Parts: sequence; structure tokens; C-alpha cells
Amino acid sequence: MKTIGLIGGMSWESTVVYYQLLNRLTREQCGGLHSAQLLLWSFDFAEIEAMQANNDWTAATSAMVDAANRLQLGGAQCIIICTNTMHKMADAVAASVDIPLIHIADATATAIKEAKIQKPLLLATRYTMEQDFYKGHLHNKHGINVLVPNEGDRTVVHNIIYNELCQGIIETKSRQQYQRIVQDAVNDGADGVIFGCTEVGLLLSANDVPVKAFDTTELHAKAALQFALHSS
Repeated sequence: MKTIGLIGGMSWESTVVYYQLLNRLTREQCGGLHSAQLLLWSFDFAEIEAMQANNDWTAATSAMVDAANRLQLGGAQCIIICTNTMHKMADAVAASVDIPLIHIADATATAIKEAKIQKPLLLATRYTMEQDFYKGHLHNKHGINVLVPNEGDRTVVHNIIYNELCQGIIETKSRQQYQRIVQDAVNDGADGVIFGCTEVGLLLSANDVPVKAFDTTELHAKAALQFALHSS
């Protein structure tokens, strides 16, 4: 098994889910006492969030590149960024190391195309919903066009992520707000929903929405493990 390098801590709430998924999936596929071979670099998310809020993406990119290089030096044989938002600098991270970066949007796109979904809704941070690094990757590389909530609902989705989910707070009323936003999108023609922030799956499950759901955390973990176990 190849060693997976995780850039995590953004937030640690979802990094825990990555750790659990990677180990559980390894046990399911390999049996017995097998678990995943991992290296983790975990950020202090308060520092990263301040860079995001201040639009200091140059500093954020430097931090991510440094983390990737530390993981490579530690023996990682591939890299995963355990957050959708920080894939904004995925190209810079990939260019800084000599090992593959497994992109979360590629893993998600594969599942969307297999399910023949045409117009998925993207639930994510404001950065991911409004900037082009994620939506553009899906469109330009995979031909997938996503829908996003309206301005007011984007604020709702973003604030729940940062003020609640990243801090381990799970509220029924917030789940209901997300469900209402998904239903509004379905009424407008959405036929799927992307849990496009790695914390969204802490609040919503596939059973909570009326269309096909794509949990990016789960899909990313499966893609990483597929590489670790089966690539030559």
C-alpha cells in the first residue's frame, strides 16, 4: 500500500472523517487488522481562515505548498487536500511536488458522470460557490455545469459551515435550511447535489435530500485509497 499524505485541519472536524473513512475502507478491502498507511499535516485552521477572509491567497498558497513538501519529504507517495476550498491552489501544490495530487473535483466528477447527473447543485463555502477554481475545473475538464444557490442562500450555507460545522456544532434548524435550499434548486431543475464542502456531510446525508447526493469527502477518500492500493 502506498502512503497517502493528507493536508488537513481545514477543519479538523472533516479531517477526522477522512481518517475514519480511509481506515474503514482499507479494512473492508484488505480484511483483518489492515489499516491505511497515512501521513497527516494538520493546520491551525484559525490561521488559514484568516488568510481566506483577508483574501490573502498568496500566503495560503505558500502554506499549502510547504505542507505538501513536508509530506513528500516524510515519505508520502500521493497528496490529498482534505478540503474543497483549498483546491483553489491545487495546481500550485501539484507543481511543487513530484508525487501525484488526487483532486477532489476529479473524484466527484467521476461519480456525477457515472450517475448521468446533468445539473447538480453545489453546496459549499462562498469561495467555492462563487469563484471559478472548482466550478471551472468541473466544467473545463469534465463538461459538468453546476448550479449554485442565490446570494442570500449562499450566505446561509457559508455561515453554517464556518460558524457551526467547522466548530462541531450540528443544528436541526440548519439541516432544515440546507434541505430547503436543495428543494428550491430541485424545483429549478437540479437533479443532484454536491456536498462541496467536506463538512457538509456532517449535517446532511443522502437520505436527507430528494435527489442523488455526492459526498465529496467520501468520494475523495475512495479515490485516494484506490490509488494507494492499486496504482503501479
